Amino acid sequence: MKAAERLRLLGSLTELEAAALLYDWRFWARASQLPPDGAWAHWLVLAGRGFGKTRAGAEWVRSLVEGGQAKRIALIAPTLSDARAVMVEGDSGLMAVCPPWARPKFTSSTRTLEWPSGAVATLYGAEEPERLRGPQHDAAWADELCAWRRCEDTWDMLMFGLRLGRQPRTMITTTPKPTALLKKLVAATNVTVTKGSTFDNLDNLAPGFRDEIIAKYEGTRLGRQELMAEILEDVPGALWSRAMLDDTRVSTAPELERIVVAVDPPATVGEKADECGLVAVGKDARGHAYVLADGTTQGLSPHAWASKAVGLYHSLQADRIVAEINQGGAMVESLIRQVDVSVPVRTVHATRSKAVRAEPVAALYERGMVHHVGAHAQLEDQMCEFTGTRSNRSTAKSPAKSPDRVDALVWALSDLMLRATAQLNIRTL
Repeated sequence: MKAAERLRLLGSLTELEAAALLYDWRFWARASQLPPDGAWAHWLVLAGRGFGKTRAGAEWVRSLVEGGQAKRIALIAPTLSDARAVMVEGDSGLMAVCPPWARPKFTSSTRTLEWPSGAVATLYGAEEPERLRGPQHDAAWADELCAWRRCEDTWDMLMFGLRLGRQPRTMITTTPKPTALLKKLVAATNVTVTKGSTFDNLDNLAPGFRDEIIAKYEGTRLGRQELMAEILEDVPGALWSRAMLDDTRVSTAPELERIVVAVDPPATVGEKADECGLVAVGKDARGHAYVLADGTTQGLSPHAWASKAVGLYHSLQADRIVAEINQGGAMVESLIRQVDVSVPVRTVHATRSKAVRAEPVAALYERGMVHHVGAHAQLEDQMCEFTGTRSNRSTAKSPAKSPDRVDALVWALSDLMLRATAQLNIRTL
């Protein structure tokens, strides 16, 4: 039901009816906060900060108790104090969501919540998995699983005790991290996954959170994990890591002395063709580089991608277009000239492997000399997956995707940073 429809309905109710509706979760919840259909054993809510995971978890437990579907419930958080502060006494916890006539009583000495119906929920902290050895449950709510210190041991102990009732179930609410347990759950056939982001609940979040936190972290590795709930991993052996990119990221570029737009053209045309790598980079007076834009495209005709390259050149008031000609030879420069004959073009020809060309560029990042202005998610994904080894290349069963964004980045940074250095070294020998 839309917000306007809710308001109209509320305006037509008596005070008593409105009070009862206040505790009708299905009336207020978004569809993604309600339990999925089907005979699932585990419901994994994988969502960003502020999505409403805690409220969804508390309401799920409440629905089990009020529906007589659970009598012995486990509430597990990273620590025992987290379980009490968030799951029980928090603004969206069980004490807040249960109506006055069916509110449980919390006894801190026994770590239990007891409802008037006789249902009991026991609190556990994941730092003490042995506390779950022995107790039996017919339902469990596991909060912030990825922050559990001893997650595997705690999960195992919980599963051994989840043996009461006809259909024991678990709800897991967490912001993701690439833990082994989370990856197992996501891949399991008896787990139903609900995904969501901070932006799903933006209207209910404080303006300060929207203006400061989201503006600061949107698009960064931390933001993609904490806001968008993406499971991000660094590939072993990759030339770049996400931490490396985030550590030197800036929101705006300083005054730049030189800007180049690099083009890595595709060999073919059509929807299944490789991408046309198109990356713009600038350099300041102290010799640091700034990645300004990733305009990479796919499926365009040669004239269309050449036009896009020239458009990016003009929009940034760049000094040159650098174009690789391995795939198109002289045609690449000719295409750019057809769009705008006045654009300076330098053509480059790859005589070494992608990895050999990329390694000195990655070294510039390691020295803190390259900064990404804002976030360039697709380019950064490709960078953090690029190892340059044979495993990145195509096989009969698994064709590899060409790292065209990385190629364009490497050409741009080589032109700005490495070509000048090489010439200087030659002159000083």
